[in-house]
Amino acid sequence: MAKPPAASVFCTTYPSAPACTGQQPACTYCHVAPPQRNAFGAGLESQLAPGAPRPLSDADFTYALPTALRAVEGTDADGDGVSNLVEIQRGTLPADANSVPVETGGCAAGTNPQYDVCRYDARFAYRRVLLDFCGQSPTYAQLKAFAALSANDQRARLDAELDRCTASEFWLGKNGQLWKLAHPKIRPVGSLKAGEDKGAIPLADYYDDYALFAYSQLDDHDAREVMTAKYFVRRETNPTRYSIATSLPTQFVDEAHRAGNITSSWSLIYFVMFTALPRNAASQAYRSYLGLDIAKQEGLYSIANEPRDYDAKGVTAPACAACHATLDPLSYPFRNYQGLSLTARSTSARYIPNRLETYFSDVATTITQTPEAGYLFGQPVANLVEWAQVGANSDAFAIATVTDYWKLLIGHAPTPEEHAEFVSTWQRFKGTHQYRVQRMLHDLIRTEAYGAP
Repeated sequence: MAKPPAASVFCTTYPSAPACTGQQPACTYCHVAPPQRNAFGAGLESQLAPGAPRPLSDADFTYALPTALRAVEGTDADGDGVSNLVEIQRGTLPADANSVPVETGGCAAGTNPQYDVCRYDARFAYRRVLLDFCGQSPTYAQLKAFAALSANDQRARLDAELDRCTASEFWLGKNGQLWKLAHPKIRPVGSLKAGEDKGAIPLADYYDDYALFAYSQLDDHDAREVMTAKYFVRRETNPTRYSIATSLPTQFVDEAHRAGNITSSWSLIYFVMFTALPRNAASQAYRSYLGLDIAKQEGLYSIANEPRDYDAKGVTAPACAACHATLDPLSYPFRNYQGLSLTARSTSARYIPNRLETYFSDVATTITQTPEAGYLFGQPVANLVEWAQVGANSDAFAIATVTDYWKLLIGHAPTPEEHAEFVSTWQRFKGTHQYRVQRMLHDLIRTEAYGAP
């Protein structure tokens, strides 16, 4: 009964809406949880081909939705005093009374002897750069010297300080700013850590994951390789440096089947664990590197005739199928990646071609029919290596990466007022800068969102 065309039809109707720039709105834009509708969805439903027999076919739904959207533009679904159309255009949620466009009334600068309030001020940006990237405020003498420079020299100094500070321990060292960005992707658990800082039950060394993540974000390295790397990364200390390693004693997936941190020992042992169909591993990668959280009904691209329920978990039930029609095909490419083996530790965290047949044949009568080919963004992928490549080359990866830095450096997710600068930044990250974070950061510190006091 789910209508996977809904998000794309919405974005065809409102192509300039913030929810549609390089992405699509989540199902929660119109639903509490499918099929239950929120206030905006309920208003739409009454305008959606009224009188036509239910359920609507996908074709009839696609045809009727733009008319229904236009019909409710002037109403105020959530009663917050702002019409649905204005909320769509401004990037707030028409079904959430707490999500309201903020009218600043322009910026009133007033009198400030230090900064050019309301406009980009390089002096303000200079202070932020040293704090954000080096972890220390500039001295009074440094501020005076910077203020005395010409505008061009100030820009050059900002660039030089950014490059200097991103080589600092505060930025790239153990538990530094880059590691902070990696925490929700790696989800460390100290009691399960092997190697340095070993825990009580040492299963895998997630410092390897931090090393690859940090390496992919530094210098002129390609950030996509956090998902696609065939190599590993070794961390050296005093000072911290990262270098490529073709092998590590803690990593076991053969080169042909590696996909960056998605196939690291920690990811497989912690997110796959003892699972036959690794839905958790798939949803974690989808959320961590592509910014799409299936639990929040984001990034749903329902695949025809799915879910198949190969492991007999009951996912074809109406309350489950709407999400699992995306999640299960997303998980199939993880089929042959072993997590934690109870029989022999030597088979943990590896690619095993007949994994389901060897270790999980008793889970369900159909479990061994699970294919390795699956889907990402509704696109067929043959295996996890291709899954990672499609994901890493997507708008979603670029948006998620820039969003991470935006939150870290500006302090919040992009607001509707910052939308244009944010879109320009992620598009240049993907296009002009070819996924080089270091280059993108020079753009980010030039934004008004970053440099206007």
